[in-house]
Amino acid sequence: MKHLTRVGLAMSFLAVTSLSAHATTKGLSQIVTPDLQEPGDLSLSLQIQDKRIANPYQLQAEMGFTKWVEAAVFRGFDPDEWIIGTEIGLLTKEPYLLSIGFINWSPHLGVDPQPYIEAGYYTEHHKIIAGAIHADYKNEAILGYAYDFNKTWRVQVDWQSGKENSSTIGFTCNVSRDFQFNPAIYFSNDDPGRIFGYIVFTYTFNLWGEKDKNDSTHTLPLK
Repeated sequence: MKHLTRVGLAMSFLAVTSLSAHATTKGLSQIVTPDLQEPGDLSLSLQIQDKRIANPYQLQAEMGFTKWVEAAVFRGFDPDEWIIGTEIGLLTKEPYLLSIGFINWSPHLGVDPQPYIEAGYYTEHHKIIAGAIHADYKNEAILGYAYDFNKTWRVQVDWQSGKENSSTIGFTCNVSRDFQFNPAIYFSNDDPGRIFGYIVFTYTFNLWGEKDKNDSTHTLPLK
């Protein structure tokens, strides 16, 4: 999923996605992904990035409610902002996935939600993603690819059209079933020579239901 983690808010929204979109292994580095977080899983993340990408320090809480609904809340500190996103799975049986939702809704700053639609083709090793998002009165294309070597390592690339967006390359490391980190490099679309850094750390708690040992939950991105 793009443009959308926050610890303090996580607790208050337990019962319940700003320049560029971000996700964890969970997703890719910049774009929303069509796979949903497992029901009962709460992911808490710390996202650190170049201020030219988005809010430099952000916390995120992402919750899977059912097999076809998840939501996320982001808390940014500079500037002070709250960002909300959600995703609904229309087709959730791999290898074919189809999701809709919105990201980057910031009532605090008066920013409207950005709706998107995204399809995926997921195999054991290859993940291919394509879709579109409506942002700032225009439609933008999103593309992504990830390769899972095993349950620990993934490499990933993604792209969103628009001069204010980027192409990214990065990897995800699942240190354990519940803890992972995802560093990436952003290359600005309007000047590929402009390179920005990004990293996110995520820990997932299983609050109810059975933990899927094959699950690689994903985090909505922040633009």
